[in-house]
Amino acid sequence: MQDWLTSRAQATPDKLALIIGEQRWTYHQLNQMVNAVCARLQTAGVQAGDFVAMLLPNGLPTVCLVHALARLGAILVPLNTRLTPAEIRWQIEHVAAKWLISDEDFASEADEWLTVNCKLLMVKEEWFEPTTLTINHLPFNINHYQSVVFTSGTSGKPKGVLLTFANHFWSANASAYRLGIQPNDLWLSVLPLYHVGGLAVLFRSCLYGTAVSLHTRFDLPTINHDLDTNPITLISLVPTMLHRLLQSRTDWPASLRLILLGGAAATPELVQQANELPRSEIGNQYSVTSDEQSVTSEEALTINHSPPLVAPTYGLTEAASQVATMLPTNAARKPGSVGKPLMFTSVKIVGENGQERPSNEIGEIVVTGPTVMAGYYKGEIGDWRLEIEDWNQSPISNLHTGDLGYLDADGDLFIVQRRSDLIVSGGENVYPAEVEAVLRKHTAVTEACVVGIPDAEWGQQVMAMVQVAKNAPVSPGDLITFCREHLAGYKIPRHIQLVEQLPLTASGKIGRKEVAQQVQKIL
Repeated sequence: MQDWLTSRAQATPDKLALIIGEQRWTYHQLNQMVNAVCARLQTAGVQAGDFVAMLLPNGLPTVCLVHALARLGAILVPLNTRLTPAEIRWQIEHVAAKWLISDEDFASEADEWLTVNCKLLMVKEEWFEPTTLTINHLPFNINHYQSVVFTSGTSGKPKGVLLTFANHFWSANASAYRLGIQPNDLWLSVLPLYHVGGLAVLFRSCLYGTAVSLHTRFDLPTINHDLDTNPITLISLVPTMLHRLLQSRTDWPASLRLILLGGAAATPELVQQANELPRSEIGNQYSVTSDEQSVTSEEALTINHSPPLVAPTYGLTEAASQVATMLPTNAARKPGSVGKPLMFTSVKIVGENGQERPSNEIGEIVVTGPTVMAGYYKGEIGDWRLEIEDWNQSPISNLHTGDLGYLDADGDLFIVQRRSDLIVSGGENVYPAEVEAVLRKHTAVTEACVVGIPDAEWGQQVMAMVQVAKNAPVSPGDLITFCREHLAGYKIPRHIQLVEQLPLTASGKIGRKEVAQQVQKIL
């Protein structure tokens, strides 16, 4: 069996594959560059089964490396570019990565990341030049591991989620069944490729034979320019991004058919506001099928109607992205729901005793289906050190998400709370335990409680109440500076309240609810 990009390049070589800024590549061109990158990696010594960490922003090198590692049978370990050197080093050590691929912008701190057995490879422009070197393809098997994608754990330590190509394949099929595919679909992707949502868009488009317009980061002027000049049909956003877009636009482009909204809970008001924004009467300038072709003004005119666009979705890394998605028309009719599970996936709600709960009763969300991960790498579900003979491992039968929700009488899913203490700020997961552990490392701190406070733009803001030693010479600013040395920016508390004693519950536990109420009062 051939890898997906090879098959796609043979089937539709001249079809547009990728847009980055003003540059465009067909599937043939992308495939040629991936071959060149494969040759460079093989020359360096990368082999099938190697764990290859990648610390790069969204861009052409990242796209090529995702496909190249798949072609060589190596396992991708995408690293969050927003992490501190200490956090990056921990993840590299956790999977015992043999290689780290980065560029000059990041590699200046490489001495702080690299372990004895990890070698640094620097991306260079000549990697993408045509080559005549022979590539030793590993026979492609969809049961092979594709990646270890890190996601925060309830204990505060990140977990490495082992995803197979089969996980991505079934996810792509299920998403297509729910959202539909159009021959000229162009998916605007701003989600980072170290997140499963970013990887999902890349693989789906390759399987469908459609195109991706990839952005390095969420930059409002650039995103709006893309929406207004390219025939974007789909876009993936978290609520914070949608909130900012709505503040900067007066209409949606005529070509846009769906906004996939996930990553955090979206308010019904935000969804309604987005759906009420009118559709432009003028079509987008460029065509997906040609670099230079443009439409005439007569062809560009469309009927100015405003059907709903927002499709709320619920997903998680452990299920290769989407679990349930509600189509825009139904979402407008039933606000607050993320709809029914996708094809091949089943969802049930269970109580503390593991028994399934009836409709409209809240419990833990349990997911079953072929998109569910193979396991956590060296985690709670056994030791997942890779051996070639392990490549046909069966997926976990029941994924207990820890998220709370319920199914209504129609079978539509409602999310009540994403994990008991999880904070979702700007689409990024922040676990209080991790931030609290850092705060407690400070010599003046005796205890800490981190909570999420609702915020119109970010969804939630990270706040903390900290119990300090008596007469300790420390300020909230000192603690924020201390956190900045140990945590990624999005995890740092925006406000810290110092107290002599944290509120406790009757059982002696820290009263998180009371902490949240007190912190919110003084803002």
